[in-house]
Amino acid sequence: QVQLVESGGGLVQPGGSLRLSCAASGSIDSINKMGWYRQAPGNERELVATITWGGSTNYADSVKGRFTISRDNAKKTVYLQMNSQKLEDTAVYYCTGYKTSWSRKPDFGSWGQGSQVTVSS
Repeated sequence: QVQLVESGGGLVQPGGSLRLSCAASGSIDSINKMGWYRQAPGNERELVATITWGGSTNYADSVKGRFTISRDNAKKTVYLQMNSQKLEDTAVYYCTGYKTSWSRKPDFGSWGQGSQVTVSS
């Protein structure tokens, strides 16, 4: 099994920055890609960004140019740097893991945890 433990999140003003971290443990050799989803109240869960251990990234159009996903392979940790935040970035953010780099649907997720990010003035 894989455990994903998040940290970070909180309250930020519009235009501000926050960073999320997610550390994977357990059967980490089964993970080849990690990423982030988010879910705002009343909305469906949506993909934010993914990154393979090789460094290939993918972003939702709504966060391109503002968010940066990165990883530390040795620590099996993924980060999400969120800059120029907007009100619509308010959501619960979930860390995800994928067994293959081409998987579109996450195999693991911190669905029971999540990190609240609130953008408000």
